[in-house]
Amino acid sequence: MDSKQFYGVHTALVTPFSDGKVNYAVLERLVSRQIEEGVDGLVSVGTTGESPTLDFEEHIEVIRQTVQFVNGRVPVIAGTGSNSTDEAIELTERAEKAGADAFLLVAPYYNKPSQQGLFEHFSKIAETTSKPIILYSIPGRCGVEIGLDTVCRLHEKYPHICVLKESGASCDRVSDLVCRLGNDFVVLSGEDNLILPYMSVGAKGVICTTSNVLPREMVKMVTLALNNDFAAARAIHQQYFPIFKALFIEPNPVPAKYALHKMKVIPSPEVRAPLCGMTSENQKMMDRVLESMGLIGKKGA
Repeated sequence: MDSKQFYGVHTALVTPFSDGKVNYAVLERLVSRQIEEGVDGLVSVGTTGESPTLDFEEHIEVIRQTVQFVNGRVPVIAGTGSNSTDEAIELTERAEKAGADAFLLVAPYYNKPSQQGLFEHFSKIAETTSKPIILYSIPGRCGVEIGLDTVCRLHEKYPHICVLKESGASCDRVSDLVCRLGNDFVVLSGEDNLILPYMSVGAKGVICTTSNVLPREMVKMVTLALNNDFAAARAIHQQYFPIFKALFIEPNPVPAKYALHKMKVIPSPEVRAPLCGMTSENQKMMDRVLESMGLIGKKGA
């Protein structure tokens, strides 16, 4: 299995809504924009895609439609994680039938399994597919971290568990994993503000929220880093660091959808409850950031 297919920028795509329903026409336009701007892959129905509030059939249909819109041009990574092993297995099996190329599996949340529980959870899923699996460790949301020993055990037993999306804010963890598993295993940043620090110690790219808004720019930055031109990559990082922060001023993907709406990329910033629209104060802050970067026109200009 060539793990290099996961190098680069993989956009965690928003799921556009209109009047409470998934707007597939807008989704198709979003997919086309991402591919035209050069991203290396798309994640369908991750957290940024509001997986917690899509029902089961919507979840699979968004994946199926995304695969159809992509039409083989880039890999489609389907978010199929759950805190129920049986549900994660069913989502993974159905996503595979829908044509997904790989699966993003978040650590089970709320029930906080032990490391052995995590190993058994991911093992059972891995035994249902031969396609690549990306583990997703985000202890701030899940309450549990996928331990390094657990990642190594899983990769040793199931070589198609070959990527980790790391959202633990630790370059030490990234360094440790890269040293232990080498180039057969890929670490991707799950935190947009830490892409370059992670890549400086061996990560190979990002599963990215910011690339919903700035796909071309994120691809350029990550490509420079992959080519070991960290000085040029750092200049892009510094230029866009304000938007890295602004896009997480409220729960993801609320700010991303607001920004895309202000940029006229999507017709509505609608999110599903329990998420809600941005506060007026944060809207003004986001407007200032978008204006400063030339992404929207200045008021009165």
